[in-house]
Order: sequence, then C-alpha cells, then structure tokens
Amino acid sequence: MHKNLAGERLLTEIDSARLNKLRGEHFPPELVDTLESLDLVPSREIPSDIVTMYSQVIVEDLDSHQRQKLTLCYPADAEPHLGFISVLSPVGASLLGLRVGAIARWRTPNGDACAAEIVSLLFQPEASGDYTT
Repeated sequence: MHKNLAGERLLTEIDSARLNKLRGEHFPPELVDTLESLDLVPSREIPSDIVTMYSQVIVEDLDSHQRQKLTLCYPADAEPHLGFISVLSPVGASLLGLRVGAIARWRTPNGDACAAEIVSLLFQPEASGDYTT
C-alpha cells in the first residue's frame, strides 16, 4: 500500500506562481492546504513521475478498480467530460504534486470520500522539455 509522506509532494515554481494568482473567493480550501504543504522546485528539476499542471495521468479508483485518463489543467481549460480536470476541483487539487503510485484522496461535493491510485503518468510537460506551460 502506498502512503504519502510529508515532503513527498512537489510543485514547480512556475505552477506555484500561476496557482497563487488564481487565489480568490472560489479557491478551494483543500488547494490552499495543498499549496502550503508542497515543496517547490525549479521546473527543470521536477522528477518525471510527479503530476504537474497539464500532466496526463491514468488513475484507478480504489473501490471500483475502474481506470480513467485525466489531464490536470487550469479552470479555463477544464472539460470534465473529456477528462480535463480543473486544479480547483477536489480531484484536481488531490492529484497536484503527487508521484506515480501515490493515492489521491478527495471528497465529492456531497461529502463522499474517494480515493484513486496514480497508476501511470502518460505525459508531463517538463519531462518533454516544456518548462513554460
């Protein structure tokens, strides 16, 4: 079983700056907590198995064992029915900064607890040499 230990969640400095610009009345408290707990690293130094903004991941629901491809994005690009999940959503906030093999945990709007394992990272901008997305 995978566990998330303190200091295991990483965020690029550029993602941090952009996310902090989004702070406002609709910024979820879970994401505030997440941003405060993440360790910042330069984009060129982020490990290739960390979920950053615009990363494509395969997650597996721990209860149903269903797999789904998700892309973590900013709110303006969110299209949940196509798998583009806003970082401001509970699912998006829970994925940010986690490593492949980690368990993302969140609550639905009606309060149900959900969890999914990050099975694989199909694409990470930084791993492909894109340090500005």
